[in-house]
Amino acid sequence: MLEKYIEIIKPDIHNLFKNDSSGHDISHLTRTMNLAINICEKEKGDKLIVGLAAFMHDIHRMMQNETGKFVSPKDSLPKVREILSNTDLPEDIIKKICYCIEYHEHYNWNGKNVEDINTLILQDADNLDAIGAIGIGRTFSYCGAHTICMYDETIPLNHNKDFSDAKGDDPSTIHHFYHKLFHLVDTMNTKTAKELAIKRTELMKQFVDEFLEEWHGKK
Repeated sequence: MLEKYIEIIKPDIHNLFKNDSSGHDISHLTRTMNLAINICEKEKGDKLIVGLAAFMHDIHRMMQNETGKFVSPKDSLPKVREILSNTDLPEDIIKKICYCIEYHEHYNWNGKNVEDINTLILQDADNLDAIGAIGIGRTFSYCGAHTICMYDETIPLNHNKDFSDAKGDDPSTIHHFYHKLFHLVDTMNTKTAKELAIKRTELMKQFVDEFLEEWHGKK
């Protein structure tokens, strides 16, 4: 059933995301959807709701790119509803999809704020795609699109430095690993995502260690 609805909305999604170069492109949506479906199988989520929400969860970012102003996931819901109006989905399902999208970036983790399992799964899937081998590639792509250098060795790699991801004020791509990506493993909501995140985080740490050794000419 999910595949049927994805095929209906795919042209609209492709049109919205076709020019993205920041790592929030159609491939990110597809990977996040696939991750979310896999997590659903073990965590008893609703594949239809989570799958469609995952495939549409970053529409607000495309709206933000167009306006140059902050757009929240909630602000994207009219566009989400417009796209879903081309389907025969009942209103109760559309409401649940919209709920997932609206709250998937509410990061009081581990069920302390959002208790809906479908939303928690979407959070996990979205953040899993930010780490591991794919996460490394996306991080460099995003930072390159925002003119953030690869590494600034004059600034200590301080784990406790209070940089704001929302403001995008990491001094370098490598600093972003220390300030955010290495910590995402501790914020996963579900057991399934936690297990995947541990493996992906270890890979990132190995990469950063190798990067720093090469940067300083040790290898």
